[in-house]
Amino acid sequence: MAAHDDAGTLELEQAVDAAFAAGGPLARADAGYVERDVQQVFARAVARAIEARTALVVEAGTGVGKTFAYLVPLLLSGRRALVSTATKSLQDQLFGRDLPRLAQALRVPARLALLKGRASYLCLHRLDQARRGAQLPDRLSVRALARVEQWAPTTRGGDLAELTGLDERSPVIPLVTSTRDNCLGSDCPRWRDCHVMAARREAMAADIVVVNHHLFFADLALRDSGVAELLPTVDVAIFDEAHQLVEAGVQFLGRSLGSAAVIDFARDLLAAGLQHARGLQPWAELATACDRAARELRLAAGAGMRDVRGTLKRRWAEVAGGDGFDRALAALAAGADDAAAALDTVSELAPDFPKLRQRSGDFAQRARQFASPCDADRVRWIDLTALHVRLVESALDIREALDAQRAAAPKAWVFTSATLGDDERLTWFTGPSGLADATTLKLGSPFDYAAHARLWVPARLPRPGDTAHAQAVARVAARCAGALGGRTFVLTTTLRALALVADTLAGQLAAAGERLEVLVQGSEPKRALLQRFLARPASVLVGSQSFWEGIDVRGDALQCVIIDKLPFPPPNDPLVEARVRQIERAGGSAFNGYFVAEAAVSLKQGAGRLIRSETDRGLLVVCDPRLTQMGYGARLRAALPPMPLLRDEAEAMDWLARLAAARA
Repeated sequence: MAAHDDAGTLELEQAVDAAFAAGGPLARADAGYVERDVQQVFARAVARAIEARTALVVEAGTGVGKTFAYLVPLLLSGRRALVSTATKSLQDQLFGRDLPRLAQALRVPARLALLKGRASYLCLHRLDQARRGAQLPDRLSVRALARVEQWAPTTRGGDLAELTGLDERSPVIPLVTSTRDNCLGSDCPRWRDCHVMAARREAMAADIVVVNHHLFFADLALRDSGVAELLPTVDVAIFDEAHQLVEAGVQFLGRSLGSAAVIDFARDLLAAGLQHARGLQPWAELATACDRAARELRLAAGAGMRDVRGTLKRRWAEVAGGDGFDRALAALAAGADDAAAALDTVSELAPDFPKLRQRSGDFAQRARQFASPCDADRVRWIDLTALHVRLVESALDIREALDAQRAAAPKAWVFTSATLGDDERLTWFTGPSGLADATTLKLGSPFDYAAHARLWVPARLPRPGDTAHAQAVARVAARCAGALGGRTFVLTTTLRALALVADTLAGQLAAAGERLEVLVQGSEPKRALLQRFLARPASVLVGSQSFWEGIDVRGDALQCVIIDKLPFPPPNDPLVEARVRQIERAGGSAFNGYFVAEAAVSLKQGAGRLIRSETDRGLLVVCDPRLTQMGYGARLRAALPPMPLLRDEAEAMDWLARLAAARA
């Protein structure tokens, strides 16, 4: 590094130290500020990475304060940056709270921008179309569309998140937002007022742009949202909640064909044909053929499957090659070809038609690609829901994509999360990300787990996976929740176990005369369930995957987290099977190198819901005796925060009684 670079690094590190010091700008701006040595270690490492334009991977335990640890050196550096996080809600928190608050405290002028995917922004042209001819399924949808119409003239940015109470699952949202396929671009009559384009312009003019991982990878693959144009112009790229980065990339860097997208196309084809070219082509027949082929593809992909809940992954080999599946793919390609031929004859009549022509060609091409064999270094699978199917082909990791971006333009790359692996080199994350050359830093939590938390592993439970095991977990949960008066999370590894635990738990609590409410994932939107849990501590929340992370309940509202079993990846998942084959071909141990490593990261995520502040106290219960009885259990326990292990249920109930007494 050149001498002036050394001086710059030292200067930035000194500025970082001054910002975090007692009596510094952060302390002056926040009366509750706590100076943490571990946070400053993190921040200095980020400062060095920014000045040297190198890659840094940091695992920072709960309570380190990782958001401020990377934002403070970033703001003080004055460098242009892209910050990516896992979800749109975390995006909103960074953009709306953390960044403005820090910029003000540090007195650093910074122009900020928030960039989301198309589906987050109101499309004025689509809203006009929906007003004229939308077919809505129920009165709730009619009211939702009316709310959007009332809000549309008042919004500046067009972000649907501004509309409180609009369910993200509402059927109105796809009617009033655009996709890459149906956007008319500069031919759109509302182009000058386009909220998506306005967001992109703001991003290109900003000093710091906040995006999310899905948008980041979707845009690298499709160049649809502005990230690909933005990335070469920034000096720093920071990825928070980086443990989700690989899976987000795998989902978006491949190719896919979904029945929902084809059905949307058929609806748009019919609407545009009847509006702009009525009688010139058999639009109803063409749309029906595409719609029928998409629905037949869903039926063929779900052959033999009953009562599909959530999203089910099916092996490609289970379905591909079957007569019904091959016929549906061929029918979809033929229907898309017929639509394309019809659209060619009317392309000059309206700007909708060239885009529809492009979509039909894409569907035909993808249908034929999925009818052909898959490359050896990629994997295919089928995502199945109750109504739709999505065919997916992807690489097994994100190495090539990140390598290409890192080689394209020199910049600092910072990746951080509370869980990135169970070894010092954080190979669980750095391996599939192609970051073996990165500097790694593993920082433990500053919380006093030895004093404030306990771990209990109930003995003599039925074998994990059995119906009897889920019922036993519910009985344990009933006793723990009864001792605390609620204040309990039960985290399950599968949706099947979720239903069994919730039903049995409700019965157990009723039989014991406990007036505790059981809140179950899926009964209401996630945010509403959390609000009810916080408003009424005398409750137990039973959740699956989406509640294992990103949930921050502080104080005595949550004092017990129960995990039903060790969260090993499902061995029959097509992506898991492909990764196992990859490890075994290289001569490695799939069990130690993949299954145990994955379980360690997921277990740490779930356990992280328990202690969220210096004063929190609680009990972690893992209802899987393998944690103490099997050799690999020691490795999994080492991945958890350092909380004492209780010997039996009597000790667990005594600890819970002490927690309850402390609240009195």
